[in-house]
Formats: sequence, structure tokens, C-alpha cells
Amino acid sequence: MNAKKWFRIMLIMLMGLLTATIAVTVYVDPYFHYHAPNPGINYRLYEERYINDGIGRNFSYNAIITGTSMVQNFKASEMDELFEVKTVKMPFSGAEYKEVADNLRRTLERNKNTEMVLWCLDYNGLMRVHDAVGYDGLPEYLYDDIIINDVSYWFNKTILYRGTLQNVIKTLKKEPSDTMDEYSSWKNETGLEHILLSYEPAEEVAKQRENMNDWEISTLKETLEKNVLSVTRAFPDTTFYIYFPPYSIIYWDEEYRKGTVLPQIEAERMASQILLQEDNIKLYSFFENTDLICDLDYYNDKFHYSAEINSQVLKWIKEGAYQTTESNLDGHIDNMKVFYADYPYEQIFE
Repeated sequence: MNAKKWFRIMLIMLMGLLTATIAVTVYVDPYFHYHAPNPGINYRLYEERYINDGIGRNFSYNAIITGTSMVQNFKASEMDELFEVKTVKMPFSGAEYKEVADNLRRTLERNKNTEMVLWCLDYNGLMRVHDAVGYDGLPEYLYDDIIINDVSYWFNKTILYRGTLQNVIKTLKKEPSDTMDEYSSWKNETGLEHILLSYEPAEEVAKQRENMNDWEISTLKETLEKNVLSVTRAFPDTTFYIYFPPYSIIYWDEEYRKGTVLPQIEAERMASQILLQEDNIKLYSFFENTDLICDLDYYNDKFHYSAEINSQVLKWIKEGAYQTTESNLDGHIDNMKVFYADYPYEQIFE
């Protein structure tokens, strides 16, 4: 065989292999970049930052659950039943406000018929800068419509092995596709003993500050303006159910030892005053449910609670329980200050 003929054969084989790789990736489409789930494929839903954009782009829905890892244990089926909607879930573990807002903005642009968004605003993010980044290495080639970027999707070894081939194997084994309820959900150990594996109380208790400082005030306003209000105002026909997640009493112990209990509560007051000006926002805070906050059997760490609480949050929101309004805001904040500023935190560890 002469060199030219050998070269042509090798080139044809290479082009065939590359074409086959593209065809399989597009057909299976493990991250739903091109189409909704293929009826002939059983899918594994995982890797939030790879799959969430595809869910928003190609799934059928009129309601969204989004936020950080605090929303991972929500069941879309429960929200469907309570609110008579069709829900998708888009959690971003470890995210800052900007990442969630950017994804939500893209999603709502593509699906302007979205009626409802359940949006968790992490309490400890209210006074972080608006452009804070919680995750490096985002697969931005999946977030746009530029076809040339997709070479990073077609010829990505990790996506091929962990995405495409895993779904093919799942299909061959006749394992059912993961549901939106199962997506990113977890069931880990809970209770004080487990929480203390990741939390060590500071020995020193700082002097308690009374108010937010000027930097915190300006940061909060800018963060909400750029990462919340810019989204809610762009989609006035969508109702945003925004809630502050019920962190445990261990979180408040940490704030107490830093001397920041009162500024953090004042941050909630200011944020609430801003958010309540918007006609399409309904706001909820569960920190007055002190029975829950102090029951550490529900918590995996100082922040994260078990799936039972996610289910209860949905029911409370449907019932209008713990809703913050202009008329009850001051009373709510005063009750929080009385409880959390004077709580006997040392008793937690005795």
C-alpha cells in the first residue's frame, strides 16, 4: 500500500471516528444541550453545573426550584401537587448569588411562560459582594448558542465516559432514569454529634455589634439589585417565591461568637424592605420557628437540613405560613433579636 492511499484511509477512518463521536454525543446528549431526554435513553441526572442549563433550555415546565445546596432535597413532584404546576429543579451547590441569578436569567429568557420560581436566598450571602464567585471552571460552552464552542462538548473525554457512556450503560441495564425528585438529593447523618465533625466553636466571644456598617449596607443593596431585582423586574409576569433557608442554631452560635447576630438580623430587615417593594415577589423567613431551628436532629451541619424540612417548607409557603409582609416585618425582626441575641448558646454543647 503506497503512502497516499494509506493516508487517505487513515484520514477517512479518523473522520469517521470523529463523526461517530459527535453523533453519539448529540443523540444521547447527556447534558441536554440540544434536546430534551431521548425516549430511548435512560438518564443519570448529576453534575449540576453541566446539566442545569440544559434542563432550563429543553425540559417542559412552568415552575422552577433554584438556589444553592439548600434546595437539593426538594421534590419537584410535591411542588407540582401543591401548586398545580410542572416543576424542574436547578440546584447549584456552593454557589453565590450571581451564578444562580445568571442561570435563572438565561432560563427565563428561553421560557417566558414560567409562572413560578421558588428561589432560596442564602442568608449568609446577603452581605457578600455581588460578583463573588463560588465555583471555578464553569462549562460556559454549554451556556451559549455558539456552535463552534461545542467542540468542548463533543470531544470531551470526561463527558464521553461519565456522561454519554454511563447513560448508555444505564439503558442497557434497564435502570430507570433518575427523576427530578432524586436529582442532587441526599440523605446524610444528622444530629449534634455529626454537626460537630465540621464545626468547632470559637473559644472567644467577640463584642456584639449593634448594627451593619456602611460597607455592609452598600454591599447588600448592590448584591440584591444586580443579582435579584435585575431578574425579577425583567420578568414581571413570573411570581418569585423567595425564602431565607432555616439555618440551625449552630449557625447562630457562630454568629454570636463573631459578634454579628444583630447585624445579620438587620441585614434581613433591610433585604426584606427592598424585596417587598416588588409586586411579583412573595417573601418567607422561618427563623421564628425556633422549635425547628433548635432541633439538631434535622441538621447535617450548621446549614443543611434533611428532606423532611424541604417538604415542610413547601407546605408552609403554600399555606402562607412564615410569610414576611410590610405589616409584620418589624415584629418578626424584633422577635428574632430577642431570641437569638439572648440565647444560652453554651447549653447546646453541655
